[in-house]
Amino acid sequence: MYAILDIETTGGKYNEEGITEIAIYKFDGHAVIDQFISLINPERPIQPFVANLTGINNEMLRNAPRFYEVAKRIVEITSDCVVVAHNANFDYRILRTEFSRLGFEYERQSLCTVELSKRLIPDQESYSLGKLVRNLGIPLSDRHRANGDAQATVKLFKLLLTKDLEKKIITDTVRVDTKRQVDDKLLRLIEQAPTATGVYYMHREDGTIIYIGKSKNIKKRLNQHFTNDNRKSRRIQEEVVNVTFEITGSELLALLKESEEIKLNTPKYNRALRKTKFDQALYQFTDNNGYIHLKTGKVDLRKNSITTFTNRQQAKLFMHRWTEEYHLCQKLMGLDNGKGNCFNYTIKQCFGACICNESAENYNIRAQQLIFNNSFQSQDMIIVDRGRDIDEQSIVLVEEGKFKGIGYFSLNYQINNVDILRSIITPMGHNRDAQHIIQSYIRKDKKLKIIPIPKV
Repeated sequence: MYAILDIETTGGKYNEEGITEIAIYKFDGHAVIDQFISLINPERPIQPFVANLTGINNEMLRNAPRFYEVAKRIVEITSDCVVVAHNANFDYRILRTEFSRLGFEYERQSLCTVELSKRLIPDQESYSLGKLVRNLGIPLSDRHRANGDAQATVKLFKLLLTKDLEKKIITDTVRVDTKRQVDDKLLRLIEQAPTATGVYYMHREDGTIIYIGKSKNIKKRLNQHFTNDNRKSRRIQEEVVNVTFEITGSELLALLKESEEIKLNTPKYNRALRKTKFDQALYQFTDNNGYIHLKTGKVDLRKNSITTFTNRQQAKLFMHRWTEEYHLCQKLMGLDNGKGNCFNYTIKQCFGACICNESAENYNIRAQQLIFNNSFQSQDMIIVDRGRDIDEQSIVLVEEGKFKGIGYFSLNYQINNVDILRSIITPMGHNRDAQHIIQSYIRKDKKLKIIPIPKV
């Protein structure tokens, strides 16, 4: 099964582009069986030259859905499919980048019709989509629009399938984790790695750490590092001579250790990860009528925030989710800028705080519950997660709203004394990155066990 797609973007710096339009055709090898086509509001301006090329401008996208609103549909239509695109490296990278901004890992096998065409239809004047399909007699309308280009790619792919009589080239071209030969040194390092969750450390010949990473499957992640062919990966492959690792069991502990140890060791190839992991925060204020307002905005270190988000899209996603979960008002959550009541009041999902029909006292109870559930402010708690073995659990200690450290305890030993708890943890520094990691993890894992520590 194939998901043949085309994506138009805003243009701009590498990995800072946003999707403006997407078209996906689900193809079973014979016919299209499903399709999804949509403009997308990228929440960032379109580069002028791109607007001239595609005809898509900022005004056209003002009321289009955001990526997080269509992400589920994209996951569904591409599930169990090989992603096919003309210059698949670009389209697949853009998709993965958008999902990464939402905190999700999007992985599919991919197939590039440029590479296939070069093998199956050699000696063409050009392999750009427009010139190639024109020379092959394939109709193309709406060039540089997602739907027109995707339809042309479907027709091109059908032609390529008929030319690949032995099906060997398509099989060989599908991108899999072991897509190129791994030399003996790297293969040995992969074989020695565990399939467990933890932190790994890449060393050069003198023992210096050149890269620190975390993964839920260290072996799989190393395989990706050592088969990737981008510039950074190639440099790491040349320098690395040994990989050590520390199994954490818990992804949360792996994230915290990775963040702390990158700051302490400043590895050569972790420059990007030394930067702050978030740029949006949730703030509160009370209006003249006594209602609590919750709004997201750029992180301001001079202000006290309730929680933080990786980016604006993720912040909007949670604001919509919390509005529904806590029965809050869209206006007071900064999601509706219109006059009068909010839209949810019209459909009876808001109790009328936007027009003072609900008392501030009643409304604020729910708003304060959201704040308490997502804030570190003065909280004392133990976060319990999986351990390294089946008879062990991990802990993260937070006291007075500060992250104190991590540790492990046996399931056969009941910890009911906070002094004992302090003695078994490995102390770690509290900073905004650690706080963001913990709050984000708690938001993601609803089954996580959180034990409040009683005030003495």
